[in-house]
Amino acid sequence: MLINANFSQMEQNNPYAAMKRSYLAEHLAMLQRQCTHLNIPALIIVEGWESSGKGYVISDLARELDTRAFSVHVFERDGEEEEKRSFSWRFWTRIPAKGDFAIFDRSSYYDMMNDLSLKKGEVKESIARIHDAEKMLFDDGTVILKFFLNISKETQQERISELFKDDNRKFLITKNDTDQNKHYKKYQAHFSDILNLSNYVFAPWHLVSAEDRKSASKYILGTSIRLLQEGVDRHLGKQKTAKTFIREYQHEATYLQELKTDLFIDEATYIKKSKVLQQEAQELAYALYTNKVPTILVFEGMDAAGKGGAIKRLTKSMDPRGYTVNPTSAPSDAAKDHHYLWRFYNNFPKRGVMSIFDRSWYGRVLVERVEGFATPAEWERAYGEITAMEQELADFGALILKFFIYIDKDEQYRRFTARQEDKPYKLTDEDWRNRDKWDAYVLASNEMIDRTSTTVAPWILVEGNDKPYARVKVLTEFNQRARAMLQGLQDKK
Repeated sequence: MLINANFSQMEQNNPYAAMKRSYLAEHLAMLQRQCTHLNIPALIIVEGWESSGKGYVISDLARELDTRAFSVHVFERDGEEEEKRSFSWRFWTRIPAKGDFAIFDRSSYYDMMNDLSLKKGEVKESIARIHDAEKMLFDDGTVILKFFLNISKETQQERISELFKDDNRKFLITKNDTDQNKHYKKYQAHFSDILNLSNYVFAPWHLVSAEDRKSASKYILGTSIRLLQEGVDRHLGKQKTAKTFIREYQHEATYLQELKTDLFIDEATYIKKSKVLQQEAQELAYALYTNKVPTILVFEGMDAAGKGGAIKRLTKSMDPRGYTVNPTSAPSDAAKDHHYLWRFYNNFPKRGVMSIFDRSWYGRVLVERVEGFATPAEWERAYGEITAMEQELADFGALILKFFIYIDKDEQYRRFTARQEDKPYKLTDEDWRNRDKWDAYVLASNEMIDRTSTTVAPWILVEGNDKPYARVKVLTEFNQRARAMLQGLQDKK
């Protein structure tokens, strides 16, 4: 894509060359207002050679936009913070809300593009992560525009020299600028490979000659207008031609119905076991921190199954500075305005930290499915989106454990009626309404377990009718799997 680029031909074929940038900027602002009205998010990625004029074209992109509905994010290397976070964290935490524009100065591609030492397998792995993220956003309605600013070695050298002569701007020159110019051919081949691998049908790259900054700006403004208009037309077309979604999944899993709900332990055994297990959990939590293992614990289950109690007993002896508990309630307005995974990426742990989710992203295929808050097409594709996200977190080195605590319908009724008398604040009309949909929730839960229990992020089914038994099982499973993770790290040394 890059190596055979003809600069003069690209300049001559610029369909917006005769237009004024001010006119194009105003037209783009008009489209922004339409996207805001239709709740269409847009992501504009500006990549390219260092000193190619990214700041120049971004200024033109933003000059007439409504400042309340766009943001610019600069993706520069922050080695210490990046080392603590998963690959996609910076990308996901900066995605645009519905109706907003986000402009990325560089992007998730940045580190990869500036590292010639990467092996082909490492590049492909990073590209796969980017593909998953961009596809998720596209499927959710985001218009994705990707531009790469291309300049010759001579032009790059001239601009570097100009900046060096300017005392007020020479700080803009980094090692990446000079290194790219010195090894221009190597970087050119490297860039070309990355662009070819990530030139997706739903999010293609647009190669821009930036030999002349004004011409490049016009091309990007004009192309943005064209692609955004196509995105608006696609959005309106989908609304008009919506078809009934047909699912292919056929397996009728019965994991929950097969659990033995009569398992229990006596109080004396529970007290003795839990004390030992909690002490061990404390030591393992310290070891996970010392070994910089990010830990993600998910708790799902039937209403009144005892998720909160199990979390409380699991963390009883742990240092509270080393973990956070994230209760997942109905999404806020900000969460509703973003892709459903956005709010969870904001709460994923750094290396060495533990994040516990009392309900989680699985709400998309549970409550949102059963209650109709998500369309069948939305929750159907969520299975693949969730497993891809969890695979990335596992590749980052995370220990991921997912507990589903199950109680039968009779036990739930006993707990509901007991709450009415002793803890009425813990029981709502919604709990009773959800109980009326028991069969639908069991069906959805079984499918969730069947389709999202993987080697790297398994579901651990917990028989919950007897609370002490469930709490001991959660502690035992955590300790066993944490030990296995730590032993695996030790074996690699």
